[in-house]
Amino acid sequence: MRVVSLVPSLTEAVAASVPEVLVGATDYCTHPAGLDVARVGGSKYPDLDRVRALRPDLVLLNMEENRVEDADALRAAGIGVHVTFPRTVEEAMTELAHMLAVLGAAGEPGWLTEARRAWAAVRPGPPRRAVVPVWRKPWVVVGGGTFATDMLRRLGVTNLYADHPDRYPRPTLHEIRDRRPELVVLPDEPYLFTADDGPESFPGIPCALVSGRHLTWYGPSLAEAPALLTAQLKV
Repeated sequence: MRVVSLVPSLTEAVAASVPEVLVGATDYCTHPAGLDVARVGGSKYPDLDRVRALRPDLVLLNMEENRVEDADALRAAGIGVHVTFPRTVEEAMTELAHMLAVLGAAGEPGWLTEARRAWAAVRPGPPRRAVVPVWRKPWVVVGGGTFATDMLRRLGVTNLYADHPDRYPRPTLHEIRDRRPELVVLPDEPYLFTADDGPESFPGIPCALVSGRHLTWYGPSLAEAPALLTAQLKV
């Protein structure tokens, strides 16, 4: 089987489990380090000519990260597509196991078994109400029905936008502050929040700088996420 992945977290999962099938990935597929496969542009705007030239049997996509029109174009070219859309930790592990089985993995990989153990052992910390910005200018926050919201919930952090009808609302900074969060969770992707870029907008509110890969990726990072995020959320 020849596989092209247009989702960085799925690229990492395949490379760690059935690397022999992976022939292409996006320019943003940064894990594992030193991945030596053909690059096909971005997740939102991949170069479909490059994808087709790799003669894949299957292209991996995510309903949130990739465009429907690209999936349709690949299907029209006779290329199989496998689309993921996990909104909870359980869904992520179930979808990963199914995808790897489709790709011919011989049983469940060790990192996925370890991820199941790690999340089963999680004991939530003190409950805190939080907002989770993922962009600024304009401000964009994580809403309900999202993988990150479920992950934080398991760690004792309630997303104040979990009941919003939009998955990624665009409130003003004033509206965010009006929610009176006890914590602001600032990941380092897609926007690179840092100690000098982000916390100054929320004076008097504790801000946790966290790994975006561990907060939003579903793949081998799931095994490390509970311990790492728990440590990063202690502010």
